[in-house]
This record gives sequence, C-alpha cells and structure tokens, in this order.
Amino acid sequence: MQKELFQLSRRKGIMSEGLKEELAKELGFYDVVQKEGWGGIRARDAGNMVKLAIEKAQRQMMGQ
Repeated sequence: MQKELFQLSRRKGIMSEGLKEELAKELGFYDVVQKEGWGGIRARDAGNMVKLAIEKAQRQMMGQ
C-alpha cells in the first residue's frame, strides 16, 4: 500500500478510489460497487472497509 492512497481532502474524502476498490475486492463486495456504485453497499460493508483501512494504516505506520 502506498502513502498517496491516504489523502486528507474534504472534497475527495480520506481514501482514494484506488484504495476503496482494493479494500472492496479484498472484502468481497466489489461486484456490488461495479453494479450499483458506492451507494449500493451495505452499512456493514462500509464499516468493515473503514476498519480494514485503519488496520492497514496502523500496520504501515508501525513498519516505518
């Protein structure tokens, strides 16, 4: 995972599209994103995506 995937911007959000897609694929609901967009995912899936992003960011910070 690259540092530029996490960007702090009010307009774009904290996670880049690439990171969100990577996480959705890893969690198994990327097909829903492709068919319905981000608004089509369940709240639980969104929460799991955020949780996984936080875990990855923490692991990245510990490795530095």
